[in-house]
Amino acid sequence: MNAYTYAYRGGLIENRHKVSLAIVSPTGQLLAYSGNPHLAAHMRSSAKPFQAQALYLSGAVERFGITPAEVALTCASHDGMQQHIAIAANYLHKIGLDTSYLACGAHLPFDPASRKALQQAGQAPTALHNNCSGKHTGMMAAALAMGVEPRGYEQPEHPVQQLNLQTLRDLSSFSQIAYGVDGCSVPTFVLPLAPAARMFALLAQPEAALPKYREGLEAVFKAMRQHPDLVAGPQSIDTVLMEKIPHLVAKRGADGYYGMALRDTRWGHIGITIKIESGSNEAREPMVIRLLEELGLLSPEVELEWRRPLIRNVRKLEVGHLEARLELCWA
Repeated sequence: MNAYTYAYRGGLIENRHKVSLAIVSPTGQLLAYSGNPHLAAHMRSSAKPFQAQALYLSGAVERFGITPAEVALTCASHDGMQQHIAIAANYLHKIGLDTSYLACGAHLPFDPASRKALQQAGQAPTALHNNCSGKHTGMMAAALAMGVEPRGYEQPEHPVQQLNLQTLRDLSSFSQIAYGVDGCSVPTFVLPLAPAARMFALLAQPEAALPKYREGLEAVFKAMRQHPDLVAGPQSIDTVLMEKIPHLVAKRGADGYYGMALRDTRWGHIGITIKIESGSNEAREPMVIRLLEELGLLSPEVELEWRRPLIRNVRKLEVGHLEARLELCWA
């Protein structure tokens, strides 16, 4: 069974983006797939809900009084809006550190209005504007709670990164996890889609995980559901889907990756991972929408810009569109 997102220009297919995806139960059973459910892929930012488990395993939540909003920001690829920057700054201050400790680097906000406002004010972005600033602050909070030096937290050999690696091994039941360097300089983990989807299934059903992970998985699920606006932004797909679909946690990753945890579906609690093999984020969004419609979790009548996004040229003229086509194989 195959899945593709097609880019049309002038009514003809210009590009074909092949897609692989896996739908998995909390026990690791492959329920459905398209393409190659065993494709090894970098999870990128879709791993953040599981990297955030270090807050609970280390005792950082209790030590620093970390709030659900700050947990949500730890899991976020935020759009760099004022509310995101304010929470990130307070979070960093709460653990007694400043921006000099952040190893994520600086980039302009993803949110167009926030980016324009910063540029018009003649201000340069700081590391707080980085979409991963919450995750990095969370990693340093875990380091402090573990009693280890926070500087160098981004290095693979640092105790926090070793804890993250073991967490992914335990939750995925996949031991041979490779890694590269993410855009924000921390390790990005490489897993086949099906074991990665199992982690999202356990996020949906924490009681099926090892006991030491249950509290953190439940807390992360609730924090992301409670604060979807902090996970991304009001115009971003993660936030919009979590606002429109009950019992869903959604997390985008760079280069065409996507992960979802869903409670109370007709198949029970499930986890989903998607990889656009070309790495296109533009091709990813239509496939996410198409899959949710295929599963009966999203009505085709709900208006969403990502269902059939337009392609425009530099003059803003409509020259084409993207369209997802999906065949699922049910195990």
